[in-house]
Amino acid sequence: MKILIVGANGLLGSAAVAALKGRHEVIQASRSSDVSVDLAEPDSIRRMFDQVGTVDAVISCTGSVPFKPLSELTDKDFRASFEDKVLGQVNLVQLGAEYISDGGSFTLTSGVLAREPILTGAAASLANGALESFVMAAAAELPRGIRINAVSPTVLAEASGYHEFFPGFSQVPADEVGRAYVKSVEGIQTGQVFALD
Repeated sequence: MKILIVGANGLLGSAAVAALKGRHEVIQASRSSDVSVDLAEPDSIRRMFDQVGTVDAVISCTGSVPFKPLSELTDKDFRASFEDKVLGQVNLVQLGAEYISDGGSFTLTSGVLAREPILTGAAASLANGALESFVMAAAAELPRGIRINAVSPTVLAEASGYHEFFPGFSQVPADEVGRAYVKSVEGIQTGQVFALD
């Protein structure tokens, strides 16, 4: 299969690349790679797909959100997290559907805060929950047998800088998250959230 991984330079994207590279043709895209894309810019998404052509699967490992106490979150913070993490990945699906082979797939990335809260995590919870709801609904409408799922990990074992913000949470190794991307790409499921708690 020909697989496009967006956000390939990050921790999650690197895990997806490592899990799939020996098995498939993997194209790595990010803001700073040879295949460049900024999901905040629809024209950038279109240029990326024009550059890579038809693919069998797209994995998105992108999205940033502010972590602040609820009392300090502004309308601008919520909009920024929604536009970056949610609309960026939604636009990837909307604009990329015509470039996906029949029976191909999209895999988006959400996170544990869709299911469990932490202090300072309201904006992230909003974004992750919205993405997971989108996956459920889009699965019913994507054409030509195209599938869509989300991988939703808890805090990564390798992301030690975040551990103190997730007290008592299990930590998942990046290679386990990589296997979830494999399951989404090579499996038959659609409309699913692969939760890694």
